[in-house]
Amino acid sequence: MYDFIIIGGGILGMSTAMQLSETFPDRRILLLEKESGAARHQSGRNSGVIHAGVYYAPGSLKARFCREGNRATRAFCEAHGIETRTCGKLLVATSDLELERMQGLWERTAANGLECEWLSAEALAEREPAITGVGALFVPSSGIVDYSRVTRAMAGEFEQRGGQVRFDQEVTAIDERPGEVVVRTRDDEFSTRYLVSCAGLMADRVVRMLGRDPGFIICPFRGEYFRLPEARDGIVNHLVYPIPDPAMPFLGVHLTPMIGGGVTIGPNAVLALAREGYRKSDVSLPDLARMFTHPGVWRMLASNVGPGLAELRNAFSRRRYLSLVRRYCPELTLEDLQPWPAGVRAQAVSRDGRLIDDFLFVNTRRTVNVCNAPSPAATSALPIGRYIVDKVKEQVEVG
Repeated sequence: MYDFIIIGGGILGMSTAMQLSETFPDRRILLLEKESGAARHQSGRNSGVIHAGVYYAPGSLKARFCREGNRATRAFCEAHGIETRTCGKLLVATSDLELERMQGLWERTAANGLECEWLSAEALAEREPAITGVGALFVPSSGIVDYSRVTRAMAGEFEQRGGQVRFDQEVTAIDERPGEVVVRTRDDEFSTRYLVSCAGLMADRVVRMLGRDPGFIICPFRGEYFRLPEARDGIVNHLVYPIPDPAMPFLGVHLTPMIGGGVTIGPNAVLALAREGYRKSDVSLPDLARMFTHPGVWRMLASNVGPGLAELRNAFSRRRYLSLVRRYCPELTLEDLQPWPAGVRAQAVSRDGRLIDDFLFVNTRRTVNVCNAPSPAATSALPIGRYIVDKVKEQVEVG
């Protein structure tokens, strides 16, 4: 019997495993991952941004963990020889209306304790000549990193302390009993005293395996990216984001320099037709049946008809997609939009149709389950892992 089993080999699962092995050095700990390697989904298919915490409601878990995670991620990377770049983020207003919205973000950065600078149109042009706007906010603590490398480094620490990682182990059933939790995969069966799940796109299914009604469903939103050609590598030196439209549920298409060179454009946000629907052609009838028999999905779609149709049109028209970024970077052309792998965001939707905004956990007597952890979860992975370990310690102390 194991003392702890973790389900999920993304950055949250590996962070938790690493910190559990540090807190309980003499315990048997196993991590199960259904893929053949770590960070194959959200952790390895994202913008690579180390977020500062601009957007999140003061006092929320997102605001707290993102601020802590920004510092912790950079410290971890420095200790493990992983390259980061603290290039800062520009949030660019392109109209008087966006300038008004920018004031709200300015106030939120102050409430979240973040350093921030208000730039005039002239100061913006001086800082980023290719970017056009009537003003901008500059948040210096935002940066970039390769989260796949971070995840692998966490796995390395976990294994050095005696932890075990088993890949190609898709969990098919969980049975919580007095004194133990039995986890079945397609190939094996494992017993543990305590279980942690960081299952991402499958989070609601894990809760159902435990015999609980999760009260939400995971909806997959595909985020499509493009990469600029090599000749455009120096077009920006900072992360460049639009001012978010409150009518849209996500942040909008942005320019992101990458570790190792290159600049990506994206992502948009389109409801995928499969849990792991990374291509437009990916369709899963069982996934669709589960989604469209859930009342929250219909309510969510009904309340976001306009934004949903706009995102769908942008997904099928490169010209419309380009127009989103040309508002603040007008020199880009259609020829600049080169293919780049998409990601899928696991977004929890409540029964009343709300896109659940904050991190969400559903726990039982012997399990801790991460149920909603979209961006900035990668930035926040170390404090989220600490939070989970604290919850597990409480369960262990009860006995």
